[in-house]
Amino acid sequence: MNHLPTGKTSITPANPTHIEVRGARVHNLRNVNVDIPLGQLVGVCGVSGSGKSSLALGVLYAEGSRRYLEALSTYTRRRMGQAARADVDEVRYVPAALALHQRPSVPGVRSTFGTMSELLNSLRLLFSRVGSHPCPHCGTYAPPSMSVAAEQPITCATCGKTFFGPGAEELAFNSGGACPTCGGTGTVRRVNEAALVPDESKTINEGAVLPWGSLMWDLMKQVCGEMGVRLDVPFSELTPEERDIVFHGPAEKRHILYKAKKGDNFAELDFTYYNAVYTVENALAKAKDEKGLARVARFLTEGPCPDCEGTRLSAAARGPLVRGINLAKACKMTLDEAVTWVDGVPETLAEDLRPMAVSICESFQHTARRLLELGLGYLSLDRAGSTLSTGERQRVQLARAVRNRTTGVLYVLDEPSIGLHPANIDGLLGVMRDLLADGNSVAMVDHDTRILAAADYLVEMGPEAGAGGGHVVACGTPGELRADDRSLIGRYLPDSETKGIANAPAGAAAAPNAPAAPAGASACVAEAPEAASLSASTSDPMSNVRPRCPEGQLFEHGTIHLETSPLHTVHELSVDLPVNRLTAVTGVSGSGKTTLVLEELIPALNNANADETLPASVRGIDPAGIVRAQLIDATPIGANVRSTVATYCGALDDLRRAFAHTDEAKAAGLKAGAFSYNTGKLRCPTCDGTGQVSLDVQFLPDVDVPCPDCRGRRYGAEADAITWNGHTLAQLMAMSIVEALDACASLKKAHAMLQTLHDLGLGYLTLGEATPALSGGEAQRLKLASEMGKAQDGALFVFDEPTIGLHPRDVRTLLNVFQHLVEQGATVVVIEHDLDFIRNADYVIDLGPGGGEAGGRVVACGTPEQIAANPDSVTGRYL
Repeated sequence: MNHLPTGKTSITPANPTHIEVRGARVHNLRNVNVDIPLGQLVGVCGVSGSGKSSLALGVLYAEGSRRYLEALSTYTRRRMGQAARADVDEVRYVPAALALHQRPSVPGVRSTFGTMSELLNSLRLLFSRVGSHPCPHCGTYAPPSMSVAAEQPITCATCGKTFFGPGAEELAFNSGGACPTCGGTGTVRRVNEAALVPDESKTINEGAVLPWGSLMWDLMKQVCGEMGVRLDVPFSELTPEERDIVFHGPAEKRHILYKAKKGDNFAELDFTYYNAVYTVENALAKAKDEKGLARVARFLTEGPCPDCEGTRLSAAARGPLVRGINLAKACKMTLDEAVTWVDGVPETLAEDLRPMAVSICESFQHTARRLLELGLGYLSLDRAGSTLSTGERQRVQLARAVRNRTTGVLYVLDEPSIGLHPANIDGLLGVMRDLLADGNSVAMVDHDTRILAAADYLVEMGPEAGAGGGHVVACGTPGELRADDRSLIGRYLPDSETKGIANAPAGAAAAPNAPAAPAGASACVAEAPEAASLSASTSDPMSNVRPRCPEGQLFEHGTIHLETSPLHTVHELSVDLPVNRLTAVTGVSGSGKTTLVLEELIPALNNANADETLPASVRGIDPAGIVRAQLIDATPIGANVRSTVATYCGALDDLRRAFAHTDEAKAAGLKAGAFSYNTGKLRCPTCDGTGQVSLDVQFLPDVDVPCPDCRGRRYGAEADAITWNGHTLAQLMAMSIVEALDACASLKKAHAMLQTLHDLGLGYLTLGEATPALSGGEAQRLKLASEMGKAQDGALFVFDEPTIGLHPRDVRTLLNVFQHLVEQGATVVVIEHDLDFIRNADYVIDLGPGGGEAGGRVVACGTPEQIAANPDSVTGRYL
């Protein structure tokens, strides 16, 4: 049935109160008809893969943004990225839309908090226009003047020579203001000569010089011999002159007689000598990706640039002064400190400069205000973007999107609660309420029950994932979903009386003329079959999901002891983690969780086991028998549509071999390789096995459509002539994992892997689903699949917010997966904000008490009950 208001007419209302969606078929949506209230906070929820994002992003945002862009000129549209038309019969009354996606991309090496938030733009302009500039001839500082803004020269009062002050771009470390030594990155890589020859008891012929075996042709040893170095004595016995030739010898040509490793062939060659240091430098310069860098990394040391001292700026860019400090020192301030400092700039200037300074400072403060409301005041402007957590990056993205006081816009937020501690949820709700107060509409996809309970209206998709989803299960206010037996999320929603506008911060007004929910919508009838009950407990379905370890037995299998020095905003710490237990590392955003676990614990364990130098910030570690530490994160799998679930998990390898053993394949002379849709002869020649073709529609966006010949199946017509177990390979690739389990029952290896994926809650994915399109949580569980079923003694797995994108029901499944890992002998450490997950951990390490300089300490550690009873723990208050 449809979720539509009763008594609806086709007459267009003067002031529409809702968006009408009719016949939506994006991804797995099943001809969905639903009305979305305007001017309200609408939550779109449901189990993972149920169609939430398809409705919110694939329909509401896609149509809202596309229609706005179509109102622009053809000339303008050709230079802008555009969304294709959504697969929907009709969407009426949709406003212009903006979207904030689930996971902001990880910033590049030159990105900082200042550049990501665009605060640095205002600061550079401030230092350019109202700074005191040094004379490049004598070094005397000229007082601030209008000359730079007027593009006129400045006359030095000491030497009388003229010069031009720098523009804002000349103060940017991404362009003209970059330090020439480090290129604006703030760090330099140097070759570590000790790593080039780690074992001096070996001779050069035995491979003492490692780069000549891994980064350069092995014949470099012979060239080195022609340079006058002995190759058959231990490296420790070489003379200082010989050692200097190995490390720093000149690039001279030498004639050698080269014998091939296989066979008796000889060749006379003239070859240029690459010393060991240059070999590494050359490989570093040619590295184009992370894999290439990893090959070189073991021969390098990385540290702050000695010339700019890590500030990224050239000497000239560090020259201008405002209020007695340069741009580098201003960037070292936290946002809280910078706001106060910028406030005082205009009063230090002459009267004629103040109006311009006030304008620049107001621009800075306007951007900073939103960031402060979202709790990011602890971050310094020069903090590297790559060190920010997911939650911090998403809040920067949110602040940039909402800083302009628009009206009449539909904001579509994809899981805005990602990475947020429960203490930060109130600030997020305040920002969304401010958007509503300005006359906008907000639709958010989310799983966090606190934020869903604060919504004005909920649309629940489901009842299951994939082919079992795509229907509207229930819709109405949070209270109505709590009372609706069809609703899965309703039983998890907290029974809070402070919902909706009551959650707005002080001073936030109600949205003007906010309409009520569509008439009759609260009494809607579900389109989908009734959802199955999950738990007999109606009070707390998330309590005691897994058997927790008794407090007295927490450390009976051993203790990982970590001693650290200060790093970023994390102070000197001494931390103990229990072996073979599930440990949750908690704390407000910016409290130091990522730094402690990802930058100190994992590298320290791996370096200790490899007998390598510990990270600079780690003073010592006792691995307690841990021999392998592995991060399983939520980064996308694969780079393009050629990577699928079947190829990643290895099931396609088994299937290709099975098809190659059929009588039809043998008669045609087809080996297993022929059944690869990437390189095999049976792949579709039209789309080259991708299953889709891209159409160039001139000034309209390129349109990816299913291949007209194979219809998205990836294989050509010849492949349909070969069947195994009654199915063609294309038919198997179109099956969900649940369906493929029966079809592949006779393939032991493939069946076991598919069963593991099913147990991980991924049974709704199809074998041919492109892995780059998977959500963060799906990618994380797919990576974990290869580890399931193995003995894990001595293994430590780290998960960074694995509950991202997971419905509370799926969190139960994930907890059972982690319990299985623990039973197999693994130690599991999880960075997490989800309170239900934390309550089920064996041990909790809570960092804080605040973020930035106010955090970075261990506030409390112990069982969840001990954390809840600790008055100093912010996490404990919510537990």
